[in-house]
Amino acid sequence: MTGKAVDRVSGRKAALRAGIAIAVFLGILGAIYLAQPDNFFLWIKAFHIVAVISWMAGLFYLPRLFIYHTDALPGSELSETFKVMERRLFNVIMRPAMVITWLLGLDLAWSMYGFMGGWLHAKILLVAIMTGFHEHLGRAVRDFESDGPRKSVRYWRLANEVPTILMILIVILVVLKPF
Repeated sequence: MTGKAVDRVSGRKAALRAGIAIAVFLGILGAIYLAQPDNFFLWIKAFHIVAVISWMAGLFYLPRLFIYHTDALPGSELSETFKVMERRLFNVIMRPAMVITWLLGLDLAWSMYGFMGGWLHAKILLVAIMTGFHEHLGRAVRDFESDGPRKSVRYWRLANEVPTILMILIVILVVLKPF
């Protein structure tokens, strides 16, 4: 088999494993939803936190991959490896984690707080900004995939700080509920 054929086969296997993992996660969540245990909202909160951690891990790591990818010669074996890593990280981990984060977060915002509270509105705004940053990274994945124009290493080093700053602000809002 050629390198591209092997990559497609391993890519399909990785996608299948990821699909199974997401299906199991959603199945457990669905079973808990149907059972409606007394501590149901704690289960939702726990799964929300797991999804947030998964999403944040990708938001921290993907710009770091871009830093290294920027220095790789387009078309080189190293560049092609980074493309696979970036695509899988974004599509298999980050995107599902972001969607689950939003769905469970909105459920918690409604069921626990009725969408009331200035801190909650500020948090949702910051998560929306984080989602915009996520989509910016998705555009960069597509640019790297097509060997399109690249931003500088310095740009990606600075961009790497965006999710950290947003995370700090979001955690402060959630824990302190200052307004």
